[in-house]
Amino acid sequence: MKTKNLTYTPKQIEADRRVLELLSQSFGDISAAATEIINLEAILNLPKGTEHFVADIHGEYEAFQHILKNASGNIKRMVTEIFSATMREEEIRQLCSLIYYPGRKLEYIKSSDDNLENFYQVSLHNLIKVLQSVSSKYTRSKVRKALPKEFAYIIEELLHEAPSISNKQAYYNRIIETIISTGQADSFIKAICRVIQRLSIDQLHILGDIYDRGPGAHIIMDTLSTYRNFDIQWGNHDALWMGAAAGNDCCIANVLRISLRYDNMTTLEDGYGINLVPLATFAIETYGDDPCHIFEPKVPADESNLSLKNRRIIAKMHKAITVIQFKLEAALIDKHPEWKMEDRKLLHCIDREKGTVTIDGKEYVMNDTNFPTIDPEDPYRLTDEEAELIEKLSHSFRVSEKLKSHTELFFSHGCIYNICNSNLLFHASVPLNADGTLKEVEVMGKKFKGPDLLHEVGMIMRSAFNSDTPADKREYAIDYYFYIWCGPDSPLFDKKKMATFERYFLTDKEPRHEEKGHYYHRRDDEQTVNMILDAFGVKGNHRHIINGHVPVKAGAGENPVKAGGSLMVIDGGFSKAYHNTTGIAGYTLVYHSRGIELVQHEPFTSAEEAVKTGADIMSTIRIVEPMQRTCVRETDKGAELQSQIDELLELLYAYRHGFIKERK
Repeated sequence: MKTKNLTYTPKQIEADRRVLELLSQSFGDISAAATEIINLEAILNLPKGTEHFVADIHGEYEAFQHILKNASGNIKRMVTEIFSATMREEEIRQLCSLIYYPGRKLEYIKSSDDNLENFYQVSLHNLIKVLQSVSSKYTRSKVRKALPKEFAYIIEELLHEAPSISNKQAYYNRIIETIISTGQADSFIKAICRVIQRLSIDQLHILGDIYDRGPGAHIIMDTLSTYRNFDIQWGNHDALWMGAAAGNDCCIANVLRISLRYDNMTTLEDGYGINLVPLATFAIETYGDDPCHIFEPKVPADESNLSLKNRRIIAKMHKAITVIQFKLEAALIDKHPEWKMEDRKLLHCIDREKGTVTIDGKEYVMNDTNFPTIDPEDPYRLTDEEAELIEKLSHSFRVSEKLKSHTELFFSHGCIYNICNSNLLFHASVPLNADGTLKEVEVMGKKFKGPDLLHEVGMIMRSAFNSDTPADKREYAIDYYFYIWCGPDSPLFDKKKMATFERYFLTDKEPRHEEKGHYYHRRDDEQTVNMILDAFGVKGNHRHIINGHVPVKAGAGENPVKAGGSLMVIDGGFSKAYHNTTGIAGYTLVYHSRGIELVQHEPFTSAEEAVKTGADIMSTIRIVEPMQRTCVRETDKGAELQSQIDELLELLYAYRHGFIKERK
């Protein structure tokens, strides 16, 4: 539709009549259409909202929730800017702590402060100032929608009245006093703090791997289920749990193995109601005399809440499901020879008498050869007890309503890749050839590359849960979740192999090495990155690839910003299991109206410590790309609003020239 030329031919109007008639139902006359045009034009000139990008959270729910509450440190920086001339550092920390954890902070204050009325007076005035600053880049309408209904009118009055104006000072102060005298101060403070948190992050992007290692992936998903404006680009660990929810036994075995490896049964049992008693019973009966040392949880004994007895039981459960996993995977690999994963079948390569295994023609000494359920003549056959066990476990996953609802959240708010404001977002990689060209990957007998490959994989993942998918294709889709998890050309993995067997049973580092795909070797090359951006149709002067998956070893000097600033890897190791590897505790990428900042986080202590002492996640900010003030007009949202303006301008013309009748 036209944007500058406000003269339309009858032919144009007729071609667009259906759209114009629909628009006229919402904007029934010239006045309504003109008012909406004025409103949208004004919005286009506001500063763009702040986007936050987070990757590889891996169940660390407390650190994740804290980053949402403090907006990756932006709230503290804002509070410091507002009050640095009138407050000490300690007072600023305490005010920030109140904003992050209002309920818990109020309880703590009430147990230690004798002058609550003064606290309420000072805090309410300060919080209103912070909210005025946070909301300044949004329309009143958007702010109004973020306000809780019970306090919306009062907060609006306080937001848009300045107590410094003499003829309104008494009015302003009296509102504050009445909030306190009617016993509403606690509820009002909580409401304002929630609005500050909500408006500090306009859009949240999660670049995969919410699950595994940390104890609260289910809590993160619950948090997201009530969060506004977020999207998820699926990671291979997310796909693993989605596959488990679909009933893929290989995925179920891997989920259980990883949970046991990191002493993380909370998500399984408390989060999703998975019954682990059958596995524990089987493991104790089968490996009763086996110490299973190499299968003890990765969490050191002095940092674990487990008793020595329970650690030993978990080690036996861990070994039991690991052996079952190798058998299940072999059956699926045989079923799909097109995946070319035969090298992952290693049980038949074990020589028990010598205590060795032969891999790629080379013999290695194993650190464990006690496999009572493996028949040397038929090593991949499940015993009757193993088959019965996996059926019980599979049923437990399939009937979990909470797991089902969280999987639905992945589909309603997620995809395998996303393009937003000139940023291409995906979890791991785009498979490449050695020369940097896009690699063709075969999927269900057809070859795809680049965006077509990622789209096809995403559609297969969805089809596993669609009841109208033909039975044979649905079966393949469910099977395919295993390939997505660890297949060599999976865009969510992209390594030559996942060396699970080697990591458990071999001390030699050579066979444990997981060779990365060519994408990881070429992602620092600007030409390659620009080729990928072109292939995905990403436009703009400030365009980037943003992904995670492979932890950045910041402590060893690795730079997360690559290809001259065109690519950013934001897996900094949220998971405690990665802190020694990365040297930090995660990244957040922040894209606001003034540019792009990379926020490097130190380990989070606890919410309790934040409440009592005002402790915060220590963050280091690195300005990746400063920009001139970016307005909504220059964003994807701006393009959408401009399109609406163009349609309304044509409707306005149609009204004025009688092509469409006004709905008086």
